[in-house]
Amino acid sequence: MEQSVDFSQFLLVYPRTPDTYWSYRYALSFVGKRALMPPLGLATIAAMIPERYGCRVLDLNVEELTDDDILSSDLVLVSAMIVQRDSFHEVVARCNRLGVPVAAGGPYPTSCPEEMPGVDYLVLNEGELTFPRFLQDWLSGSAVRVYRDTRHPELNTSPVPRFSILHMEYYDTLPLQYSRGCPFNCDFCDIVHLFGNVPRTKTPEQFVRELDAAYATGFRGSVFVVDDNFIGNRKEVKRLLPLVAEWQRAHRMPFGFSTEADINLAADDELLDMLVDAGFTMAFVGIETPVRESLALAGKRQNLRTDTAAAVRKIQERGIEVSAGFIIGFDTDPVDVFDQQIAFVAELAVPVAMVGTLMALPHTRLWDRLETEGRLLGKSDGNNTHGSLINFRTILDPHFLIEGYHRILREIYRPRNFFNRCLALLRRYPKRLRNLGQPARVRIGFRELYGLAKSLSRQTFSRYGLSYLHYLAKALVARPAQAVRIFTMAIQGHHFFTITRMQLGSMFDNGAAR
Repeated sequence: MEQSVDFSQFLLVYPRTPDTYWSYRYALSFVGKRALMPPLGLATIAAMIPERYGCRVLDLNVEELTDDDILSSDLVLVSAMIVQRDSFHEVVARCNRLGVPVAAGGPYPTSCPEEMPGVDYLVLNEGELTFPRFLQDWLSGSAVRVYRDTRHPELNTSPVPRFSILHMEYYDTLPLQYSRGCPFNCDFCDIVHLFGNVPRTKTPEQFVRELDAAYATGFRGSVFVVDDNFIGNRKEVKRLLPLVAEWQRAHRMPFGFSTEADINLAADDELLDMLVDAGFTMAFVGIETPVRESLALAGKRQNLRTDTAAAVRKIQERGIEVSAGFIIGFDTDPVDVFDQQIAFVAELAVPVAMVGTLMALPHTRLWDRLETEGRLLGKSDGNNTHGSLINFRTILDPHFLIEGYHRILREIYRPRNFFNRCLALLRRYPKRLRNLGQPARVRIGFRELYGLAKSLSRQTFSRYGLSYLHYLAKALVARPAQAVRIFTMAIQGHHFFTITRMQLGSMFDNGAAR
């Protein structure tokens, strides 16, 4: 027998994410938002719970969790990434203290099930397979502790996320997912372990239904397609994008899209044109390093087959910003890798350069190799762009490596250098963008005016005010139609400067105004 509706209240909790380069916390205050994105995974799980049961998503990044929230629930479900480990365990401990059962899932429990004391039920792997089984058993009073299924489901079984129960007014960007899995197997990446190396996609019609659901919430603005490699299955993406473009035109271009892709995006002119037509304005690309020996060691073969600088420029010249990930700490990195990375970031004209130290994550080829070599020092905290903790014995002296890493951060996020990359990027954009209807590019509403006013009032009188004003003057003359992007990049810069100052202290303050 299922439990009574009156006694089936589900609380879905998303743990706090630490402030990092990825969080954009110090930029979001300019536009009155509390966090970048809501938890898409929990919104998807919520859609699997029949509506007759009480269901609430509580994101600790935007609101507080009270004892009453826990006590009024029959079951607390927590999903977390490794970087959220500390907050995750705090939530579990509170539920234990209050006597409310906890179920946990997501990347962290799936990768580290041995670290789950206090969790009553582990719902691992992909939720489309394991969560319905758990839910049926829990409602009937017969749930077991572990639900595991290493198969990879077809994504046409995934429900439309329940965006309606999210507080979208707190967030800057709405997340959607089209595919899971990646055809590449970089040795430091755990995506293949979690989702396989055969990209699976939703149907185009299914994705459009999710656009409808997102639109129905009243949200307008930035949408991030969270796929780890959106173009992993290019054939299916090319089936999708014309429908997205048609939907955008029919709804007067309410969304500006961004996503993650591999460097092969630059080799497909048709795909680039389709992305622009559909309203894509940014792609995150894992570039990693200019050191070819390190790319080869990491199995990053797709990057070895192309001229990275030319590929990035080609994408930018279509009007799509490239943000990028960079890594130091490979065994084959030379002693001058720090200078190479600083010069490489400048050459690529990538304002958003997420530089981090190499981390060994569980179940990756890198982890297995280092374990065999006896070089592992412990588990990673999942944060490679903010802390200085390396979880294996490096070939380069670790103190030398960390000092070099800090020098990279200091140089690339020195305001003058950041704004120079922004200007170089703007000059690569076409003077006339093919799709002038994209809100993220040209539409100026209350939110944009509010952000512009906050930017002018705060950044003009900041310690880097002269660099900021110099950038604005040159950028608005060079690309006046890109005013929204110009101020968006400046606001992002404030976040990066703030995080870097917190990380490096006086090391960054010396010359930060330049």
